[in-house]
Amino acid sequence: MKVYHGSLEIVAMPEIRKPSRTLDYGSGFYTTTDFYQAREWVIRRAGIQKSSEGYVNVYEIDIDMLRSLNTLWFESPTEEWVDFVYENRNVPGFTHNYDFVYGPVANDKVYAAFALYEAGILDKQALIRELKTYKLVDQLLLHTPEALRNLKFNEVVKIEL
Repeated sequence: MKVYHGSLEIVAMPEIRKPSRTLDYGSGFYTTTDFYQAREWVIRRAGIQKSSEGYVNVYEIDIDMLRSLNTLWFESPTEEWVDFVYENRNVPGFTHNYDFVYGPVANDKVYAAFALYEAGILDKQALIRELKTYKLVDQLLLHTPEALRNLKFNEVVKIEL
């Protein structure tokens, strides 16, 4: 399966990094099966960093091999997905032991809806109903070195801004 990682750098040798901010699925190396999602991330990051270019790094991954590891898989937003994302974002020191996590990405609309949930304005069921009305793209987190070994760098697509 082909997956993408948007960055301001060419990332031929991905590594597990602890993020400087809280992320949906915790620390690790994030990819997506959607080229345009990775490209949008590059554009957003380049705007913040005042950069004139970025890259969509393209990889191959053996999804069957990953699924044989300690995997958490969300096809769509569920109560379990909400709880997992909430814990990763809001519980100090929270970590998990999954090698690989797959599920919906929290884009701007999802962030806004999730913020309403975090503020207690939406309950969990209302949040899930809201999210199911959106066209969601995916994210794949490689959380451990064992999972990362399944990722093979193919090429890079330069994004000029």
